[in-house]
Amino acid sequence: METSGAQLVEFAVALPLLVVFVVGIFDFSGAFTLKQKLTNVARDAARAAAAAPSNDLSNATPASVTAAYQVVNNYFTANGLSTCGVASSGSSGLTWTYSGTSGCPPGGLTIKINRGYYFPASSGATIANVACTSQAAGTLTAVLSTCVSIQYGYGWRFGRVASLLGSNTILPNTLTVTAVAMNEN
Repeated sequence: METSGAQLVEFAVALPLLVVFVVGIFDFSGAFTLKQKLTNVARDAARAAAAAPSNDLSNATPASVTAAYQVVNNYFTANGLSTCGVASSGSSGLTWTYSGTSGCPPGGLTIKINRGYYFPASSGATIANVACTSQAAGTLTAVLSTCVSIQYGYGWRFGRVASLLGSNTILPNTLTVTAVAMNEN
C-alpha cells in the first residue's frame, strides 16, 4: 500500500482550520486590546469631566466637556488610533455628542458625554447604557454623575476567513464602552 502522499493530503485538509484559528486568535486579541484601551480612555475622560466644576454647564460647550473630549482625542493620537475626523454633532440637554467616520473602519467613532447623568445608587442598579441616558431615580437615591460612552469601528478579519469554510459569521462593526464617574462639584 502506497502512503507517500498521505501527509500532503492531511496537511491540505488541516490548513484551512489552522488559518481560521490563527486569524481568530489575532483578531479577537486585537479586539480585546482595543476594547481595553477604549475602556481606559472612557474612564479617564469621565474622571476629567466629573472633577471639573459644573457651574459652566449652561455654556454652549462647557470646559468640562471640552476637557473630556481632549482626553479622548489625545489618547487616540498617542496610541495611534484614528480620530476619524471627529467633530461635534451637537448637544441635547446635558449630553454632548461627537462623531466622525473619516479614515475609520465601518462604524466610525462616536463619543457621548453626559454631565447630568443620574446613576441610581443601590445594589440593584443597572449598568450605564450606551447612550448615557439617565435612568429614572424612582424611590432610589440618585447620584449626579458624568457618563462617557465611546463607540469605535472595528474591521473584523475573522468573518472573511471563516467564510472560506462556509460559515456566515457576522460580527458587530463597533466596540462600545461606557464609564461613569460621580461629579465632584
